[in-house]
Amino acid sequence: MDEIVIVKSEYVTSAVSRATCPEEGLPEIVFVGRSNVGKSSLINSLTRRRALAHTSGTPGKTQTINFFRVELKTSDDTRRAFYLVDLPGYGYAKTSKTNRVVWAKFIDEYLSSGRDIKFVCQLIDMRHPPQESDLKFFASLVEKNLPVLIVATKSDKIGTTGRQKRIDIIQKALGVDAESVLPYSSPKNEGRSELLDVILNSLIE
Repeated sequence: MDEIVIVKSEYVTSAVSRATCPEEGLPEIVFVGRSNVGKSSLINSLTRRRALAHTSGTPGKTQTINFFRVELKTSDDTRRAFYLVDLPGYGYAKTSKTNRVVWAKFIDEYLSSGRDIKFVCQLIDMRHPPQESDLKFFASLVEKNLPVLIVATKSDKIGTTGRQKRIDIIQKALGVDAESVLPYSSPKNEGRSELLDVILNSLIE
């Protein structure tokens, strides 16, 4: 695979309804996961922008659908642009039940809206087996016929010998094959080049 360099990444907008999503018809790569799974850290690692996505110790910080316009370049100088889409975290969030219902409805509408979603990165903390909310969200993505890549975050917290066991647990819980689970460490950028490869392949197809 060609070397992939992200040459530009910028925040575009925060959508609170389908009507406020960007109109530019770019392909979209979606990131979703439980609150505090490390979504913002992974986005910053992927784009090599320390504060492109705001990180927080407070679960449920992201309360809108955030769109980032990203442009990448391969070694033959081919450039491709896409939206990196950051969804609100599911599961525990420090907000009212009413707000959580509103978010869930909005997220479902976005994912069912017919936008050019190439695939969804569902982040799962490698240190723990998939939670009930992970399983439910994964099932909803499969039901919508959306391709899913499971990104097993915080892999640096697990010793190399224990990683495969954790990956096996995730695979078994979700019923996916080994190629559908990508270990990722944001502090060490482990998994970054592999994720960029998947993104580029999805944009070429």
